[in-house]
Amino acid sequence: MRTVALTDDSISGIMSELLKRNPGSYTEYEQIVDDIIADVKVRGDDAVFEYTEKFDKWNINAANIRVSEEEIDEAYASYDGELIEVMKRSAANITAYHQKQVQNSWIETGDDGTILGQKITPIETAGVYVPGGKAVYPSSTLMCVIPAVVAGVRRIVMLTPADSAGKVAPSTLVAASITGVTEIYKVGGAQAIAAMAFGTGSIPKVDKIVGPGNIFVALAKKAVFGYVSIDSVAGPSEILVLADESADPKYVAADLLSQAEHDELASAILITDSSKLAEDVSTYVDEFVSRLERRDIISRSLDNYGYILVAESMDQAEEAANTIASEHVEIMTRDPFETMTRIRNAGAIFLGEYSSEPLGDYYAGPNHVLPTNGTAKFFSPLGVDAFIKKSSIISYSRAALMDACDAIMCFANAEGLTAHANSIGVRFDKGVM
Repeated sequence: MRTVALTDDSISGIMSELLKRNPGSYTEYEQIVDDIIADVKVRGDDAVFEYTEKFDKWNINAANIRVSEEEIDEAYASYDGELIEVMKRSAANITAYHQKQVQNSWIETGDDGTILGQKITPIETAGVYVPGGKAVYPSSTLMCVIPAVVAGVRRIVMLTPADSAGKVAPSTLVAASITGVTEIYKVGGAQAIAAMAFGTGSIPKVDKIVGPGNIFVALAKKAVFGYVSIDSVAGPSEILVLADESADPKYVAADLLSQAEHDELASAILITDSSKLAEDVSTYVDEFVSRLERRDIISRSLDNYGYILVAESMDQAEEAANTIASEHVEIMTRDPFETMTRIRNAGAIFLGEYSSEPLGDYYAGPNHVLPTNGTAKFFSPLGVDAFIKKSSIISYSRAALMDACDAIMCFANAEGLTAHANSIGVRFDKGVM
């Protein structure tokens, strides 16, 4: 990993490089995605079947597009029993965490005859996209589905690509079954996103689409936003470790590589005020990379987006961390909880040397679908809130409205909206007669 002195210029240059990974930067793919979406919107199933045969190389039709109960049973039979139990424990942790996010409707009455409140309603239908190409992530199935279940979504549908034999990865089916989802369709890519956005003969239209995917999936989600809601347009994975001289360099190096192995566009950054730690981490990184299976991907990731930034002080290091606003932020300082109070922008924060990022990926309970590419400055992790709607409740008695009548009419007339004023005034012989 390259070691760089932390300055205004260096952090500006790094931010420019990191932002190049944003899915919105890949304009050369946008026309391909737009054409697929337009085709699925018009031709429905026929277009979905054609693109699936073209890209996934199997003969899909209305009879075999949906995963059967027998296929789920086969997945259980072929999958490792210990891993199934691990996924069940993970699902229990994720459920328990997200149950704490549940909001309740509320109503408040005033002595003056006013009633104000908020009604919480889950969305009707949620669509979950699960990757199934180069990588299969059953953990993402749990993370995307469980918040919807906890929120009370009535219908949850899942789309995921199948292999050339028309089979979905067993781990995906087992994870889906653990969450209770059985409506699973064997479609991937941009055509899957379009199918959920507009509906086809076989696939229902949904209200919201969540879940990670490749660049075509990300661009498709961006394109259909407005027809449906989406969680986010996710970019490549990233980790930032904020550490002082008390940190164990072996742990820091291992954690940086845990994200670099995702793909060549993943980002791994250490910010520290200790030159000694920087040197030691660099040494351990080289040692680990030489022994890890995905060393080629890790090396390319580090060559492109791996940095060790040496700051003059922890104050400068913390401010740089807030500027980068990483998806995952690990804090390895003498007092990580105290340091955390100054971190404003992060998707997920991991405190202390025994809170390695993979703990959040698989087991602890908080969601691992997180804002990337600096969007942690204004976005939050996927959670129960993503699957609910909030409706305001307003009720005034005649006496309460009479007290407010003149004020409302004054405001409406000031904006030139006399019909607004009239709808209040007419109730008290002050409107248009």
